[in-house]
Amino acid sequence: MAVIPLSEAHADLVPLVGGKAAGLGELIRAGERVPEGFCVTTEAHRAGVIPEAAVRAAYARLGGGPVAVRSSATVEDLPDASFAGQHHTVLNVVGEADLLAAIGQCWESLWSSRAVAYREARDTDAADVLMAVVVQRMIHPARAGVLFTANPLTGNRTEMLVDVASGLGTEVVDGHANVTHLVLADPTDDAQPGQPLPATTGAPVSPTASAPQPCGPGWRAELRAAGRRVQTHFGTPQDVEWAIDHDGTLWLLQSRPITTLFPLPPQTDDLRVYVEFGNVQGMLRPVTPMGMSTLRKVVAAMVASLGMRMEIVDIGGRLYGDLTDLVRRPATRRRLVRLMSVDFGPRAQAVMEHVLRDPRFAPSGARSRRPTDAALGTALRAVRGILRALARPDAARRRLVAAVDRLRAESTASPQLRTAHDRLRFVRDHGDGDGGGGGGGGGADDITWPIVAGMLASALPAHLLKGVATEDDIHAVLRGVPHNVTIEMDLALWALASAARPHRDLLLDTPPAELAARYLGGALPEIGLSGFLSRYGHRAAAEADVGVPRWAEDPTPVFAAIANYLRLTDPAQAPDRRFARATEDAETALGELAVRARRHRPVRGRIAIFLLRRGRRLAGLRESGKFAGLYRLHAVREQLLLIGSEVFPAADDIMFLTLDEVEAALDGADLGGLVARRRATHRRELRRRVVPVALLSDGTDVESTLPATDDGEGLLRGVGAATGRVTGPARVITDPSTAYLEPGEILVTATTDPGWTPLFLTAAALVTETGAIMAHGPTVAREYGIPAVISVPGATSRIATGQVITVDGAAGTVTTER
Repeated sequence: MAVIPLSEAHADLVPLVGGKAAGLGELIRAGERVPEGFCVTTEAHRAGVIPEAAVRAAYARLGGGPVAVRSSATVEDLPDASFAGQHHTVLNVVGEADLLAAIGQCWESLWSSRAVAYREARDTDAADVLMAVVVQRMIHPARAGVLFTANPLTGNRTEMLVDVASGLGTEVVDGHANVTHLVLADPTDDAQPGQPLPATTGAPVSPTASAPQPCGPGWRAELRAAGRRVQTHFGTPQDVEWAIDHDGTLWLLQSRPITTLFPLPPQTDDLRVYVEFGNVQGMLRPVTPMGMSTLRKVVAAMVASLGMRMEIVDIGGRLYGDLTDLVRRPATRRRLVRLMSVDFGPRAQAVMEHVLRDPRFAPSGARSRRPTDAALGTALRAVRGILRALARPDAARRRLVAAVDRLRAESTASPQLRTAHDRLRFVRDHGDGDGGGGGGGGGADDITWPIVAGMLASALPAHLLKGVATEDDIHAVLRGVPHNVTIEMDLALWALASAARPHRDLLLDTPPAELAARYLGGALPEIGLSGFLSRYGHRAAAEADVGVPRWAEDPTPVFAAIANYLRLTDPAQAPDRRFARATEDAETALGELAVRARRHRPVRGRIAIFLLRRGRRLAGLRESGKFAGLYRLHAVREQLLLIGSEVFPAADDIMFLTLDEVEAALDGADLGGLVARRRATHRRELRRRVVPVALLSDGTDVESTLPATDDGEGLLRGVGAATGRVTGPARVITDPSTAYLEPGEILVTATTDPGWTPLFLTAAALVTETGAIMAHGPTVAREYGIPAVISVPGATSRIATGQVITVDGAAGTVTTER
């Protein structure tokens, strides 16, 4: 079948007809008005010869005349890849010779530089790509454009967005025409959740000054109705090219999924608001289904410890909390802005302030419940534990270390686990651990309250010394604090790298993945890595997800970090020396602040200095809770992989199932297809670089509706999280496992967690797109003494690797140079 009628194409024939032809065939099958045409299939492309006779015959059946010749590759117009504008289209083709030449041009466009670059950016295997070609009768429109059946700018599924211009729609797509932008909201849907006010219905959005103004509402209603039908047919929001000819007839020229939309929250009857929780753990990547089942319980417990309850939901593989009831409850809505500021960061704070002003989230008048006896008991235990830690910080630290050691011992699986069902029972018993707290009873108290005491001792002095000391002064005092297990880990890795210098050439010249394979195969010289992994091998980037391999399984990131350390040749910049200097500078800053504070605030100053001294002895413990919980998570992962190796083709297939599904698989259920679909979804979400801070249940990305800020040319604004000012070349990194970071480069990334922190030892500064001042990354940056600016929107796309930038941690700005 080298040539088939367009009406015979459909979704199951994508390998034969390509994405565009399949979409057009589906429109025809759904009864939509599509210009008649035919498809030169991938069989012809695979053979490498244009089937001239078949093309001429099909062209004759169209009646000859002008046609549009359009590429239809097997990888375009799909749910996760649009390939928009990457391949060739030739319009107004007349005659057999020109038609055959245009088909050849479409084939050749598969190997254009832009198409190749696009495929490489998406890790698309060129061997999997074939080109079909669509030939359709040419429509000469009076007006044409693109209809998005959901608003691609905000994500709102109750709005449609239209770009319209006079003449050919390709000029809209190519950006060459004067375009009018319209938001279409159906007036009959005013009662739907999230529906915009009636005044916006059909209103222009930022029209170009000289853009043509379409006349009459009829075409809008017809287009809106067509959009609804098309979306219903395909089952997902669509990007539809359309044209209205001079007789007023509406034609649909293409339909493909809108690939940029973030997945919808769970559907509800009322409008709800969800806030993303992953950035608290330094995670923006999607969580595996198995990891999600564990983390939902962890986050719910964390929120409950703050005196609030909410449902934790999975949206696009990310953890979101349903804050609707808290927003509408008078007693809790007042606390939300501060909660967002401290624990989620300034972007979440701005979003929450916007939500609280939205009349759709007005307080409901419901009163808060009186505290229960259990809550009062927890509060009394907290006060006692915090005061005890502040009174005797060294004793509190010893109790914490002992509790962590006990948790590690308790997490070890018994050698008596013989069968997959035995292992699954172990996982069920241990898989709901809090991943960051450790057990119950006194053990939990021994871990929790010293950490809370350290955080309070670090935070309260800024309020006590308002007008006397700035936040930068406080941060300067809290540099180089001891007893932080993450920093101890990073410095241990630096010591390992220093001892491995006799093997410098091997470790620098061999790719980290190859070094990891050789190490696991026992074919690498001993450099001390075994000892490091025995202590820290249960860690990894995105380590809160049980589905993520640990360093002990795949030490590639460790070898990448070692290589970065070995490139450091200036002894003064050695991480251990930098940390020691940070400690000395902090003690000096504390002494100077003590004099100033006691002079200007005799009583409050003494309390503040007492707390800061306690903070320096306790604040470093904040990483210990998560470190402790990871022992249990690691043990659970080991047992899951053992089950997976018995039941599934690949051991880690199990990470794409829930525990109940695993039990069903043990009982004989075939879940291979489900695993494959979830793997594909997970791979697709791994490529997503932007995760909304907050979503409404209609799909609206709340941050996208906030007023735009004008930062000025070359100036990016964020929040200063660690003081200092550094100028240097940027290094944009999305994956720490193979990250290359030269000493003195500025690390620019979306977010960080403890698995990223080995990079901090050689980084000159840190810039992130998300985060809160008290999150892992900024805290470690402060303790290392490197400047950090967080919550810089779009930093990884607005800054390029090699670009010279200036990071000012005091001002909270990043300045880019041309």
